[in-house]
Amino acid sequence: MRRRIIFMGTPDFSVPVLEALAAEHDVVAVYCQPPRPAGRGKKDRPSPVQAKAEALGLLVRHPVRLKSPEDQAEFARFNADVAVVVAYGLILPQAVLDAPRLGCLNIHASLLPRWRGAAPIHRAIMAGDAETGICIMQMEAGLDTGPVLLREATPIGASETTGALHDRLSAMGAALILRALDGLEGLVPEVQPEAGVTYAAKIDKAEAAVDWTRPAAELVRHINGLSPFPGAYATIAGERVKFLRAELTEGEGAPGQVLGGFTIACGAGALTVTEAQREGKRPLPATEVLRGLTLPERL
Repeated sequence: MRRRIIFMGTPDFSVPVLEALAAEHDVVAVYCQPPRPAGRGKKDRPSPVQAKAEALGLLVRHPVRLKSPEDQAEFARFNADVAVVVAYGLILPQAVLDAPRLGCLNIHASLLPRWRGAAPIHRAIMAGDAETGICIMQMEAGLDTGPVLLREATPIGASETTGALHDRLSAMGAALILRALDGLEGLVPEVQPEAGVTYAAKIDKAEAAVDWTRPAAELVRHINGLSPFPGAYATIAGERVKFLRAELTEGEGAPGQVLGGFTIACGAGALTVTEAQREGKRPLPATEVLRGLTLPERL
């Protein structure tokens, strides 16, 4: 059944979902965050969703807020069956939540109620979770508190980065929302339990510095969980070098001691950095980074 859909999303994560919906349903409007200054010239740059929507010939709206009566009235005039929301970036007022005939559905990148909030992919990896997934949730006024209509789990690889998991979950979300829309009227909402609620706080760049006194297992999750953004880092000869992928390895030494190559001792055990990025350079395998960078005896 084709449905009239308002799509609401902003970053890269949302783009595969928009593409899938546009291929199967009637996307009557796309809502995203307004263009923001970016790049060296700080010129306004449209979001990935806006760029894709315009390429698809879809109507785009990017209100700064959705609280004015005018914005809410326009939203209602689209006469949508349902709104699909994924990483939009604004809290939806009740009038917006109530406007579509079948309500608003959110695609959330965790197994709710674990990791409600802004950074569920980062936090799942950093916490050492064995699995994560996608939930299709009926939206309500609370932060990711609505009942779940569909969920699908996936294991997290031992050295999987946030970037890699982000792309897998985005594709999973696109497939799962199509299933949800096909059988929406027959889905039974599952109220989220109070037990097991955790919050995925927004990533602060201050978290990115590597503390070598921590156990190697924690630091591998820290490095992989912050890759590619903001990127865990250490300062080497006055240069901030990002570590974009790491794995556990054999070795012992004082925390921060370089044991050979890009293998570094931690508070317990050791890790090997396998991908890194120097300032102003592109990400490279660590072996290539070391061709132009001499590590000190201790970081």
